[in-house]
Amino acid sequence: MFELIKSLFRFPGPAMLLLGLAAGSTLARRRRTTRRAHEHGDQIIAHASDAIISTDADNAILMANPSAAAMFASTVEAMQGSPLSRFITPQPSVGDGGVAYFGDGGRVGRRATDYAVSGIRSGGKIFPLEGSVSTVVEGATPIHTIIVRDVSGRHQVQDKLTRSHAQLRQLSAALQTIREEERTHIARELHDDLGQLLAALRMDLSLLQQQESGDAATRLIRGMEQNLLTAITSLRRIATNLRPRSLDEGGLFFALQGLRDDFVERYGIACTLYADEAELRLGNVASTAIFRIVQEALTNIARHAYASNVTITLYRVDGEVLLTVRDDGRGIAAADMEKAQSLGLVGMRERVWAMDGDITISSDEPPGTRIDIVLPLPKPHEHA
Repeated sequence: MFELIKSLFRFPGPAMLLLGLAAGSTLARRRRTTRRAHEHGDQIIAHASDAIISTDADNAILMANPSAAAMFASTVEAMQGSPLSRFITPQPSVGDGGVAYFGDGGRVGRRATDYAVSGIRSGGKIFPLEGSVSTVVEGATPIHTIIVRDVSGRHQVQDKLTRSHAQLRQLSAALQTIREEERTHIARELHDDLGQLLAALRMDLSLLQQQESGDAATRLIRGMEQNLLTAITSLRRIATNLRPRSLDEGGLFFALQGLRDDFVERYGIACTLYADEAELRLGNVASTAIFRIVQEALTNIARHAYASNVTITLYRVDGEVLLTVRDDGRGIAAADMEKAQSLGLVGMRERVWAMDGDITISSDEPPGTRIDIVLPLPKPHEHA
């Protein structure tokens, strides 16, 4: 073989001819391989289920596969050469080619929905898109390849979930209102009917005590009086828990004072209320919501916090009520706030959200737990 190559160089004409033929054969094979690769890539793009579009720097469509044509209710021929803005909106004010439609440099994987991009079908119908962009440079010309997906179905599901969530919120608010109305009705019935009856019985018993009777009758009467006093006290407590009369007669400030005093007496936990009576002359809806939130917060503290001091701060600023309830107990873990059994916290949140307010529950200032609530005050015509 070596001798053959040496002989070829003795006769340069034939040698160069053979080498040229060999090189030409290799180049031809490479071209055929490249052509087959391009044809294979074109077939993959043509049969891809995702819509694929290529554009130049001026947002002119260079290529669109059949899936893209079907998505936009058009044809491949009609899309090629058309501006990208004919099929995707809104058109970006700045940027280079298709990258600008999808924001942040067109990084692969960024969703078009993050940038409020929509598709336009040939009939003018708008639908939501999700997509990504990749860029290659051929010579000095950038070519942008855009892969887009129709996410109408996903948006429909999301819209249904949003509507369902809103309906549940409305149902929760309606149930809270109904519950409060029932509490008010029962409390009034207990106070006006049963309370007056017990008071009348006690008066009759007092008159009976003034009459002379034996020792056995006296002891019996005293026992009856004690039972009546206990019944009256229990009745007042039950009626107050259902709906404190001070909330209707004296307003939120006096209702919170009564709630604070009852909490201290029952649980032996020091509680300080910082509030201004003049600032808390609110409507019935806002007053009731705030009272119930504080009531639930104190109940949770008594049951779970193991606290020795509680501070309640309530004041108005620029049409909003700012409420803070803070204790020095064991604190609350993040996992506890997400438990399905934490119905007290759920009820507080629902009341706050029903009034378009914000609530934050944290244990980031140890020791203890802090609840911060911001409630927008209803307009005067919304007061009930």
